[in-house]
Amino acid sequence: MSRPASKLPSISPLLRTRLPNDLAERIKGLIQRDGYGPGDRLPSIAALARDFEVGAPTVREALKRLEMVGTVTIRHGSGVYVGREDDSLLMTNPVFSGMPSKKMLLDLIEARSAIEVTGAGLAATHANGEQLHEMARLLDEAEAHLGDDELLNQTNMAFHRAIAIASGNTVFRQLLEVMTSLFTREQRAILDIQNSRADDHRQHVGIYRALLARDAQLARDLMREHLGKVRADLEQWDPETHPIR
Repeated sequence: MSRPASKLPSISPLLRTRLPNDLAERIKGLIQRDGYGPGDRLPSIAALARDFEVGAPTVREALKRLEMVGTVTIRHGSGVYVGREDDSLLMTNPVFSGMPSKKMLLDLIEARSAIEVTGAGLAATHANGEQLHEMARLLDEAEAHLGDDELLNQTNMAFHRAIAIASGNTVFRQLLEVMTSLFTREQRAILDIQNSRADDHRQHVGIYRALLARDAQLARDLMREHLGKVRADLEQWDPETHPIR
């Protein structure tokens, strides 16, 4: 059931400088305030973008984060619907004022590896057609923006979150969402340190092809290799001679 469009004018504008997870909180508040129930269709992405005064890509990213925790379900070609889960572990975005340390970045990759290698294998088994289509879309978007670090970082992390969603493991997907939300700056720093955007993209494409082939072992191996390469780059990084921008 769709809610009446007349509800939309009650939405207050969102400042353009807010991060996608701030918008996710506002959309979650809209759902609760306006009485949307499981299965109800939300306003279109265009309508949400207009009323929150943000771009459609920001709305899509916010909705992806809500999908990660089960608050909404995105049905391509149909719309966005309220989900049947609301077991979010964390949706906050605390401000971190210091520069990410080398140890912090290594610890982050170690934690991600513990989740994402197993998650890739599960995604090879459980991913549906819509989820695979979304991964392909994100890869196309990343390839088109290899020179735009800000957009590329957002798209790359959206690709990793899409795999976590496709794994079917609620805890995996929420833990990855927590890590990528809390450590946004650190993820961006890793992209700067690696300085191998085309190679990184080729690794993502390889993981996607393994998922498409339903090869769970290959998907795990390629994800392990991918994150292992990130870790190796970090271990060789000297913060003194090559500080984070």
